[in-house]
Amino acid sequence: MNRSLFLLCVFVSSVVGCGKPAPEASRTAPADTSVTDAPGNVGQDVDVVGENNRADRQPAKQSAVTLVGKFPPLAPLPELPVPGDNPISDAKTELGKLLFWDDRLSGDVGTSCASCHDPRLGWGDGNALSRGYAGTQHWRNSQTTINTAYLAKLFWAGETPSLESQANSAITGNLAGNGDPVMIEERLAQIPEYVQRFHEAFGGDRPLYDHVLKAIATFERVAMDSRDSPLDQYLAGDESALSEEALRGKVLFEGKAGCIKCHNGALTTDEKFHNLGLPENPLFTKDPLRQISLRYQHYIRGVPESVYRSANTDMGLYYTTKREADIGKFRTPPLRYAAYTAPYMHNGVFETLEEVIDFYDAGGGDAKDKSPLLEPLGLTEDEKWDLLEFLEAMSGDEIRITPPELPKYEAS
Repeated sequence: MNRSLFLLCVFVSSVVGCGKPAPEASRTAPADTSVTDAPGNVGQDVDVVGENNRADRQPAKQSAVTLVGKFPPLAPLPELPVPGDNPISDAKTELGKLLFWDDRLSGDVGTSCASCHDPRLGWGDGNALSRGYAGTQHWRNSQTTINTAYLAKLFWAGETPSLESQANSAITGNLAGNGDPVMIEERLAQIPEYVQRFHEAFGGDRPLYDHVLKAIATFERVAMDSRDSPLDQYLAGDESALSEEALRGKVLFEGKAGCIKCHNGALTTDEKFHNLGLPENPLFTKDPLRQISLRYQHYIRGVPESVYRSANTDMGLYYTTKREADIGKFRTPPLRYAAYTAPYMHNGVFETLEEVIDFYDAGGGDAKDKSPLLEPLGLTEDEKWDLLEFLEAMSGDEIRITPPELPKYEAS
């Protein structure tokens, strides 16, 4: 089994069919302790996840259904996109690494980017629903920052178009960092090492907030570029990179399972918004703090009072567009690196990829405005295992970065 590290706790399969034993009941892979370098000069420690052997079984009869040619094909990642006003440099990348871990960017000096995007947890936070700023709780799952440089829409409702604008939303957002740009500049100005590093990266005599955003975005572009998965190797011409199970899973992905309808192209996402009819997560519906956070965010986004005062469900894209047709729609997440980013979906309602496969096999949820792209699939248990093998083949080596030692204050 390729890259099963994401199943860190319970690995009892949720896809066991009635009257038929599952191919295996538990699949725990020992970690390979070798270390390789990742892109960029940022001192990365990359943990290479060991392989896990699966018991022999008869291959599933291959479906003749194919959607190849009807949607953008799976493809290697393109050249790393870099904004013209924020070119990459080593000085900027190293500065961004420090700032990514520095909680002095937050209002109460208690939250850093790494608080919700931890390299040990797939660059998310490992929770179904993300933490919030002190005194709050968030109502959505924290998404990974891996390969976000390629996306044109960030966050579950696509609120921001770039890493720079995303960094600003996270640092200053009331439920995230709740930081103040003026206070941030003054704090950084009282740290001589930062003053020197900002000068080396951008010039000037004092740290500027806009440069904070550009440095963090540069670090994320360079350090979080994952393009070494078995699928990438296969697409580059190495036909041995995918196992027989994964190859059968690829056919299912592009055919009977219909995954490619939304998870297509080099990014494995159409970057569109769909209503899947997902069940609500009780962690959200039963937590007053999360309900308060939801209603407050709807208020500051201009949602009518008649709606936000009684809102108790996440309305998704409506939060951004205010169009009723967008209620319940969320951005298609990429599948690259997904082996490490459990739990899954916008509300973290599924703990494993097996549960996700079961959900789609059943045709999604029960929402009246559910996407017409969803329909029952009729996958066999062996087909589910093959599909899982292919999904895991979209994840390369796990990217780990040791938290840096942060520079200290010195009054000036």
